[in-house]
Amino acid sequence: MNKYFKYIVCAAVALLMGMGLNSCVKDLDVDPIDPALQNDVTPEQLFNKCYSVFATSGNDGGDSNVDVAGLDGGFQHKFRQMWNSNELTTDEAICGWGDEGIASYCHNSYSASHPMLRGYYYGLCIGITICNHYLEEFADYDATMTAEVRFLRAFQFYLLMDAFGNIPFTTRVSVDNPEQYSRAQVYEFIESELKDIIGEGSGNQVLSDPMPKKYGQQGYGRVDKAAAWMLLARLYLNAEVYTGTPQWAAARDYAKKVMDSPYKLFTTGYDAVGIDGKERKFTAYQMLFMGDNGTNGATVEAVFPVIQDGTRTTSYGGTNFLIASTFDADMHPYPYDASETNGLYNNNAWSGNRCRPELIKKFFGDMTVPEGHAYDVVVAARDDRALFETEGRFLNVEDESNFKYGYATAKFTNFKCDGSKGSDNTFPDSHLFYMRAAEAYLTYAEAVTRLAGSGAAPADALRAINDVRERAHATPLTSCSLNNILDEWSREFYFEGRRRVDLIRYGKFGGNTDYKWQWKGGAYAGRDFEAYRNVFAIPYDDILANPNLKQNEGYK
Repeated sequence: MNKYFKYIVCAAVALLMGMGLNSCVKDLDVDPIDPALQNDVTPEQLFNKCYSVFATSGNDGGDSNVDVAGLDGGFQHKFRQMWNSNELTTDEAICGWGDEGIASYCHNSYSASHPMLRGYYYGLCIGITICNHYLEEFADYDATMTAEVRFLRAFQFYLLMDAFGNIPFTTRVSVDNPEQYSRAQVYEFIESELKDIIGEGSGNQVLSDPMPKKYGQQGYGRVDKAAAWMLLARLYLNAEVYTGTPQWAAARDYAKKVMDSPYKLFTTGYDAVGIDGKERKFTAYQMLFMGDNGTNGATVEAVFPVIQDGTRTTSYGGTNFLIASTFDADMHPYPYDASETNGLYNNNAWSGNRCRPELIKKFFGDMTVPEGHAYDVVVAARDDRALFETEGRFLNVEDESNFKYGYATAKFTNFKCDGSKGSDNTFPDSHLFYMRAAEAYLTYAEAVTRLAGSGAAPADALRAINDVRERAHATPLTSCSLNNILDEWSREFYFEGRRRVDLIRYGKFGGNTDYKWQWKGGAYAGRDFEAYRNVFAIPYDDILANPNLKQNEGYK
């Protein structure tokens, strides 16, 4: 991280046009600079760049002009590598591509030279650096904008700390080597920052009150207090992992703040005649992940939406990665003419990421899964979330390199409710929801259940989990245990880039566990792997560059 704190790429680009800023939206045509030198950049442009690092890997389309030189744009895209590290390492997803790093993710054998983890690490570092630069140059420009940048920095520190444990830490852009902070120290910083920007501290830089918006409305894509509450709830839910001390009551309280806010579970499906005169029906859960999720009403649930526009935020990460990597040309997830859709309205079908059998069993148990398209499988599962393509495919991943082994998921598409086309045939318009209100409901249910001990969950915890299930038209639970809730985390959030975190919290990831999944630890039947792999290694080249850093235990 040292060299990327020394040299910041300040080419601020207003990629997020829908954010409603009154700023110039043209790219700055400047070279990467030493932060000690004066540069001609406006507060609005640098503010936009602080956001755009969540949507793209650089300042041009696709993989061009990337933020971290020497790394492929896909490899350094925040969401793509957050997804890879938190999904391919777990019981939910597997990939058969031959790219260096994919197999070691899937087999839990990653090391300090892992190229994708290196991309994730430096992608987060450059994002933090850009935020630091804004706060050094423009902290006094606008109090709300500054509070938002402090949130974006805290969120990236959270992701870095969660993945890499004891990390380099600095809030300055400097040529000095940053010190290494323990997880507990980073935790304390994040907690303090978030409390300050929601008005619980002594500062006057406070986020806006919670208010969901749609794409195109003033302020869409910008975070408000609900995002900080949600991140605090997530921080506290995992506090025992990060600090050794549980904080279930705090997790409960901040999750409840989100639940009581204007952000709600999106429950309104689509049943109408489309622009072509054909009747179309979609469930609310499907609509969260479709090409018009910025305007179809789903943003009432989007606590932290990141804009994805097929002509303005082109990337091989984000929702393009989610859609293309989970599809092949044979998939047909909607009951409409094959000429209309292979489900995508997107030319990319990369045939990569598909489901491990343990995910499918969360919905079907030991029942036989019917062979068919996603719209048939959902009916059989009696759960709107079971968006799996099984026709011509095998449940068990006996051949990792063959996309037909392992059921596919059609959860993410660029299809629009009314059947209209997207803005581009390659890059999707489906927005990326980094945080959804559903997380607050399950956080609340888990925290309340843990506070109740080993007995049955209190009625309000059960009510919260059943609110999530009711939206999916799933049968309500009459009681729930912690294991029920862990399974519900998977059913609701599978393939959204969080599974590893949940398994670690439950003691079911690294070390001696009671839970195996197919290809866990590199064995077809699954086997335990070392507990030290609950955190990833700090990239080897950063250990060499910064003498203040000590490698995480277990890695060489």
